[in-house]
Amino acid sequence: MEPTATNGRVNGNGRKGILHENGNGAVAVADQEIPQIETPNLEDYSAEEALRWALETFNPSMYIACSFQKTSSVTVHMATQIDPEARFFYLDTDVLFPETYETRDALEERYGIKFHRYSSMTLEQQAGLYGDQLWSRDPDACCGIRKVDPMRSALSAVDCWVSGIRRKDTQARANAPKFAWDKRFGLWKLNPLADWSEDQVWDYIRENDIPYNPLHDQGYPSIGCTHCTRKPAAGEDARAGRWAGSEKTECGLHG
Repeated sequence: MEPTATNGRVNGNGRKGILHENGNGAVAVADQEIPQIETPNLEDYSAEEALRWALETFNPSMYIACSFQKTSSVTVHMATQIDPEARFFYLDTDVLFPETYETRDALEERYGIKFHRYSSMTLEQQAGLYGDQLWSRDPDACCGIRKVDPMRSALSAVDCWVSGIRRKDTQARANAPKFAWDKRFGLWKLNPLADWSEDQVWDYIRENDIPYNPLHDQGYPSIGCTHCTRKPAAGEDARAGRWAGSEKTECGLHG
């Protein structure tokens, strides 16, 4: 069945996308040439300056992704201070922590915004097709269904998306540019916090009294789905608690 826009809505630049309230589906990104735009050297820009440039250049055809970890709190606050019409979304895997949903609600209330929710098939449908607990047997496949496919839907109708990744997160992200063409999803991607340190993130949150995920205070430096996230042991890397026991280090959204 050909995907259609929920309730007939057309998002962003006019290409139809799926804003999932329920249900499933994915939109493949067609091969396309990289569009030419006049871009300043954003590597020299502060996070606020880079985000302001992107909002002025792309909004409303720009989407800010939120995982409701600490960097999401920063980008939500920063973007709403620049442009109250900034648009936000999240990927609901249906196995997020209760504290993650509470953080979503707290940010919505504080800033008067609404996070658009994108999802995939239900867990019951996934189990029927691929067996129970796919995340423990094939985490790449599970992330593909519950994260990558909904992400394609979310980004199908915009020209730029914003993430909160930082170069110090992982070795795989060490060379992440502040702004570049995202070949995986076929649009521009802005990483305004790419050069931020952990201290900068927390200083910004505290100075601006921003709601953040309380799991960070309980020993979770990196937060994903309940089945694939644990507290790192003493001396372990900050992301050691993600997909512990496997060689997997990324969910498939970045890089």
